[in-house]
Amino acid sequence: MKLTLPPRISGRPLEVDTSENRQLIIIGANGSGKTRFANRMMADLGAAAFRMSALKALYGKDEEDLTPGSIDSLYREATGGGSTFIRNDIKGEFDRMLALMLNEEMLNLVAFKYSNYRRNEVSEHKGEKGGRESKLPVTRLDRMVRLWQRVFPGNKVLIESGRMIFGSERSDDTYSSSKLSAGERAVLYYIGAAMFAPQGATIFVESPDMLLHPSSIRSLWDRIEEMRRDCSFVYITHDLSFASTRGDGVTVWVKSCAPSLEQWDYDIMTSADGLNDEVYLAILGARKPVLFIEGDGVNSIDAKLYPLIFEEYTVKSLGGCDRVIESTRTFNSLRAFHNLDAFGIVDRDRRNEAEVNYLRGKKILVPEVAEIENIFMLEAVIKAVARHFHRDQNEAFAKVKKSIMRLFETDLRQQALMHTRHQVKKTVEHRIDGRFANIGKLEEHINDLCQSINPRGIYEEYCRDFRRYVAQGDYAAVLKVYNRKTMISESHVARACGLRRDDKDTYIRAILSILKENRDPASTIREAIRGVFGIE
Repeated sequence: MKLTLPPRISGRPLEVDTSENRQLIIIGANGSGKTRFANRMMADLGAAAFRMSALKALYGKDEEDLTPGSIDSLYREATGGGSTFIRNDIKGEFDRMLALMLNEEMLNLVAFKYSNYRRNEVSEHKGEKGGRESKLPVTRLDRMVRLWQRVFPGNKVLIESGRMIFGSERSDDTYSSSKLSAGERAVLYYIGAAMFAPQGATIFVESPDMLLHPSSIRSLWDRIEEMRRDCSFVYITHDLSFASTRGDGVTVWVKSCAPSLEQWDYDIMTSADGLNDEVYLAILGARKPVLFIEGDGVNSIDAKLYPLIFEEYTVKSLGGCDRVIESTRTFNSLRAFHNLDAFGIVDRDRRNEAEVNYLRGKKILVPEVAEIENIFMLEAVIKAVARHFHRDQNEAFAKVKKSIMRLFETDLRQQALMHTRHQVKKTVEHRIDGRFANIGKLEEHINDLCQSINPRGIYEEYCRDFRRYVAQGDYAAVLKVYNRKTMISESHVARACGLRRDDKDTYIRAILSILKENRDPASTIREAIRGVFGIE
């Protein structure tokens, strides 16, 4: 089936073939016009479109949606037909959907009863003994309950006095649908409403992830799509990670809208080689340049700090540094398509100046400190925190500097060894990646590597440099080369700055709190951290 998309500002409307991929995902930033875009699609499809919105069904105003494809229009049609088993004063789309379910159930039961009654009557007329009763048909209600209980194992559904009641296998207590959680009601609504879509319809789902737990989103929509294999699904969302759960579905990126012309600026997205789908989609709705960072996006220090420092960027956590580097490279290679700049941030670790300069040339920001923990130990940051907690800033920094220099001096040889190991490893990786005429030439090359690389000479040079940093009290140079995750707690910086608890988490939380609330020293801290990346 060919689905024609709405009018396009930059040319003819695009078409989507839904015969193979039954999913179309409409994404875009808030205010981009994606909802208006979907409404235009529904208007063009007419009776072949069916709308579902859990947010409207559960919390919307009691204004009936009488467009041809909606639960409200089906409810109005049923009550207008004079049905015996359904009231015409039920409020809210969710309750109307349940009423339609129960109405159909009653009609099926009555039809079943009189079908068997008529069959027995005919049998008696013919002189036959006891007619065979047919089996109860499987109804929409049966299928809805079965699927809902698969999503929520252990829950049970009963019909009592013409209404649905709910309970748990662990308890004899029962309750009405109004006592269900928002997520349970949303799942019930989506399953039930999808069953009322016409045969072969295009089902439009607004904010399909709304009210649902992230762990259940993929499996729920997989099951609903499987249940309605005759239908196509159009999902409208700005929570862009949802799009990555829809397999090979076609994604339409709505960038902007010209309401007076009823035209949109949009493109059909395809997966980019080398860029994870979720990452790719997660930045498309952004109207700011993108900043890829290390960390898990939830618990990492990077994810907590960098959005407060680089407020002009959309910050996206990717995990390891390799993914940051590759995603930045790939995304910038597609700049002609999305017109957004992408940058990355990786820890300096033990990279030398040549490696750092190479990365910076690829729009990867590398700080003038070894790792992110060291950023919190910058002189300007320590002094700002001390001032905030009414401590003498110079005295506080002097104490911390003394502790760090002492730790580094104790750790000097081990740090030099780690830097040597890194440099040797990079040199070997580079020099082994050559062409050799035969195995003998390769063996000869490898045997010569140790002498030509001279790891002891590299190590001794690092030791000399590091001793000079200590002798000169060069605190900034130490932060640039010193990798020690326990530096914050071992330096007792929290106590020196006047915090009640002397630990790493307390100190970091204090800085994050200052930045979030934009307290007096926030601008000083932000400026110092941006400066370490060479950004004013």
